[in-house]
Amino acid sequence: MTAPLPQGELTIERMCALAGVSRAGYYRHWQASAPRQEETAVRDALQRLALADRHCGYRRIAAQLRREGFAVNHKRVLRLMREDNLLCLRKRPFVPVTTDSRHGWRVAPNLARGMIPTGVDQLWLADITYIRLQEEFAFLAVVLDAFSRRVVGWALETHLQASLAVAALSMALVARRPAPGSLIHHSDRGVQYACDEYVALLAAHDIQPSMSRVGNPYDNAKAESFMKTLKQEEVDGGSYRDAEQAKQEIGSFIEEVYNRRRLHSALAYRSPAEFEASLPPERVPMTTASRSLATALWGARSLAACSVQPPQQPGPEPVAQQLSGPHITTCP
Repeated sequence: MTAPLPQGELTIERMCALAGVSRAGYYRHWQASAPRQEETAVRDALQRLALADRHCGYRRIAAQLRREGFAVNHKRVLRLMREDNLLCLRKRPFVPVTTDSRHGWRVAPNLARGMIPTGVDQLWLADITYIRLQEEFAFLAVVLDAFSRRVVGWALETHLQASLAVAALSMALVARRPAPGSLIHHSDRGVQYACDEYVALLAAHDIQPSMSRVGNPYDNAKAESFMKTLKQEEVDGGSYRDAEQAKQEIGSFIEEVYNRRRLHSALAYRSPAEFEASLPPERVPMTTASRSLATALWGARSLAACSVQPPQQPGPEPVAQQLSGPHITTCP
């Protein structure tokens, strides 16, 4: 018995002629059996994917089904998920605030605004969010590569001290080892990112700091998007006994699900690990022109800030006071 030829080797008309049947007869037989078989196979695969990840939406499931060889679009997947009661869980409202920008430390200018990275390790994004435990709150700091959306560093503790952000950055530095002078680090204006300990670690690796505008989350939108995904797909659907359990489960989600399995629409429905594996072996460094532009912006904005108000000299501890006026000192 010969093996069947792959689909596309012969046309329907040619196969009907060889078999001695009419095309109308073939299509009548196909309509009576094949659609039901195909519908059953799609539903089976859809239920398997939806139950494996109860937070996965219909667009991402549709992309995964197409990767498995099914000819489906997102509208059909949405209809089947509604019929089978498989729609994903919804997010809860976000309330707590983790950023305290009322300090006297130096605030870096925004170098990431409008920047379009062309490779990994050119622009890192950092942010902190809260995690609700049974009896207290924990806080998660992450460092994200803006080009591949991969989480390259993270740390979880029950405090908001600078050591939390430093631990996440240290993990990223060990994992990626960026070339000196090729990387911009962008964050909000929180005291964890502006303090001497964090800034010294950036300077030791020749990394340019960058900070968002006041009260503007859009400057760090990719990091905010990751936090939303984390809350929707991991945190809101679970309950953590303590920080140790949260660290294990959230760490597993970041490393195994988000970085390696979750399909990202911005990466043509590939995971960050798969996207990075598809890049050329050599990392694309930031061009000399981009680096010079960033340095020029840094110097120009620092001089402009110095001309507006005299520099502040922070003491050994951050000064927790409200800054008056719209101008924040960026000169040394």
